Amino acid sequence: MEEPLASSSAILDARDVHKRFGHNEVLRGVSLQVQRGEVVCIIGPSGSGKTTFLRCLNHLERIDSGRIEVDGKMIGYRDCPNGTLAELPAKEVARQRAEIGFVFQRFNLWPHMTALENIIEAPVHVRGERERDAVAVAERLLARVGLQDKRDAYPSKLSGGQQQRVAIARALAMRPKLMLFDEATSALDPETVGEVLAVMAELAADGMTMICVTHEMGFAREAANRVVMMDQGVILEEGPPQHFFTNPTHERTRQFLSKIL
Repeated sequence: MEEPLASSSAILDARDVHKRFGHNEVLRGVSLQVQRGEVVCIIGPSGSGKTTFLRCLNHLERIDSGRIEVDGKMIGYRDCPNGTLAELPAKEVARQRAEIGFVFQRFNLWPHMTALENIIEAPVHVRGERERDAVAVAERLLARVGLQDKRDAYPSKLSGGQQQRVAIARALAMRPKLMLFDEATSALDPETVGEVLAVMAELAADGMTMICVTHEMGFAREAANRVVMMDQGVILEEGPPQHFFTNPTHERTRQFLSKIL
């Protein structure tokens, strides 16, 4: 049996993660550790495994081998006495996911619920919070993302940027230990990208632990503590942005950055 991953300050430990879809090995041994309060931006070309890796971190995708721990607890599985892993029951996985916020490319708001109702749904029905307490938190979060006046608006009446900010508030309402952002601005009009990036930058400045798959190099340069380059299912290199963007060590990273910067 593998020993549990050890790091007192690490909120995420992923070790040798593999994931296949049929004969296509999308993740080929990805290992990443993220410290509490750290902002990590993952970049790389389309199809490099970035989104799949993010989805594995909260067990939206089952891994084929490896190990993922968040705050010292293995995600999606438990150790068995014979050294193998057994998948956790769906209810336990849902409880784990409640502590990992996930903001998707597409906003995934419930269309029949107002902004406020979208935010309080999980705290009330998953965490069992009193509705009035959840409403108070939701109103504070709407103010934090600049949408206090959209409390009773339905998603169809909100712009893409506004919907994404509601989605961020909805994730924050669960008081997550870790926030995952999967290309949070890729589905937005250019005019609304900035308002979402501003909220993400504020969260980073406030010390939220974040892993962001992004193509926004300006955000990665300014907000990240560390930038990770993925290609063909592996991490090629990583480092602080001031070094990563000026002096990358891997030729593939240099090629990629030369095309987008």
